[in-house]
Amino acid sequence: HRETYEIMTPEAVGRDSSTLVLGRHSGIHGLDKRLNELGLILSDENKQKVFKRFLDIADRKKEVFDDDLFIIVSEELGQHPETYILDYFNFQSGNTAVPTATVRIKSGDSYYEEAATGDGPVDAVFNAIDRAIGITTTLKEYNVQAVTPGRKAIGEVSVTVQIDGNKFIGRAASTDILEASARAYMNAINRYKAAFKKEEYA
Repeated sequence: HRETYEIMTPEAVGRDSSTLVLGRHSGIHGLDKRLNELGLILSDENKQKVFKRFLDIADRKKEVFDDDLFIIVSEELGQHPETYILDYFNFQSGNTAVPTATVRIKSGDSYYEEAATGDGPVDAVFNAIDRAIGITTTLKEYNVQAVTPGRKAIGEVSVTVQIDGNKFIGRAASTDILEASARAYMNAINRYKAAFKKEEYA
């Protein structure tokens, strides 16, 4: 049995936002205690998934608020099955250099690494992902929204891509907008693959 989580906010469950600060020092028990207080009761497996992402955010932000926790849970446990996983990405640019991105995609036991250029960092990363997977997409919409306060705010990226005439929406959040963009793009592609697999066995 797997819990289902939609994009949620503290206010949605009657809580005030940003009421308690956690950090890496809080540990998995401190995180679990706060999640329970927020009404988020997770299985041991899902708790580990959320804790791994929590540590990643805590390393970048140092301080993790309640609204950050809701975003982490929504993102980690509300995902579709991942046919493709973004294992690594790197971006290089400069005043005179052409924006170039390198990505490594994991699918099953295989890895696919490709590089591509683009009009900017996001375009370059998307092009590299397309090349690594061997897919043709059209980006229809791209939106960025800060969902937590402060200079090290978590930004949520939402993309709409068209693949084989169908549109798929992907979302991801991170303190690094380029990383969030790449993960949102992968999320949309994985939604396409999930839909495609359903058609295969229909």
